[in-house]
Amino acid sequence: MKLLLVKLSSLGDVVHTFPALTDAAARVPGLTVDWAVEEAFAPVARLHPAVRRTITVPLRRMLRRPFAALSGGEVGRVRGALAAEPYDLVIDGQGLMKSAAAATLARGPRHGFDKASAREGLASLLYGARHHVPEVEHMAVRLRKLFAAALGYRLDDLPADTGLRPAPGGVPYLVFLHGTTWPTKTWTLDGWRALAGLAGEAGVEVRLFAHGTEERARAEAIAAGKDNVRLLPPQGLEGLAPQIAGAVGVVTVDTGLGHLAAAYGVPTVGLYGPTNPVLTGLFGSRVVELKARRDCAPCEKARCRIAPATIEGPPCLSDISAAEVWQALGRLSAAA
Repeated sequence: MKLLLVKLSSLGDVVHTFPALTDAAARVPGLTVDWAVEEAFAPVARLHPAVRRTITVPLRRMLRRPFAALSGGEVGRVRGALAAEPYDLVIDGQGLMKSAAAATLARGPRHGFDKASAREGLASLLYGARHHVPEVEHMAVRLRKLFAAALGYRLDDLPADTGLRPAPGGVPYLVFLHGTTWPTKTWTLDGWRALAGLAGEAGVEVRLFAHGTEERARAEAIAAGKDNVRLLPPQGLEGLAPQIAGAVGVVTVDTGLGHLAAAYGVPTVGLYGPTNPVLTGLFGSRVVELKARRDCAPCEKARCRIAPATIEGPPCLSDISAAEVWQALGRLSAAA
């Protein structure tokens, strides 16, 4: 059977699809999977062993410059790639109008969430088969159920498996994922530095990624005066993924790379303040989510109402101490 999966973005959403792909590969003999995905996340989609090839859809760039996309032939290239061969089934795992529209360009019967389950209910009008999977469970669980319904198999007691495995070896190191899009999702500089200090006392190296001026400044401030902290050069997802897979532990704010760490089975501690991880948080067997304890959290706001002038480390995340994070990492490592 040939399956086309449409899941364009984001990084976390892409990773949350992995358990469903593992289920499908186990339940459907001879399954071949192609994946239509935003070009930025294609390297992550290719990590899953069930994926034969990715069809890159540069939707963000095409929407920014629609006339250039049309005149330059990019729209035609995407349309041609999606329609190049027939599929036995097309599954839209995103439930948005943009993903449903991409699915219509492919040749094959289309399946997706029904109107009550899709993130954008109108998207369901573009599917030939609609499946009711209410938004009351983690997205990874919902995707497993969607795939099972579309492909006609039972999950029963099939364990969730992302298809990825950690790859530690050599010098033990931690990865700190400090970069995120909202100021309210950041942890304090003092927290990161204190945690790096605890790692140093234990003889453990810390590795930091930084993309852009703001992240670079934060990373340099975390590393200042700490011999065990190493700043890695800017690199794409192809380079970041093995660094994460080889870590003995990861500490992350609410950001896409944290989901990849959890999928690899690396002990991962997530720090959550303004956002609620219940439906879209870390998914894996070796994760701990440390959540804000204040009554105002989760507020789902990019600007803190209590401390609106805060640039980094809002009060709800400042409450989480480095010692608390270190203990959580220790518990995860001991349980391995």
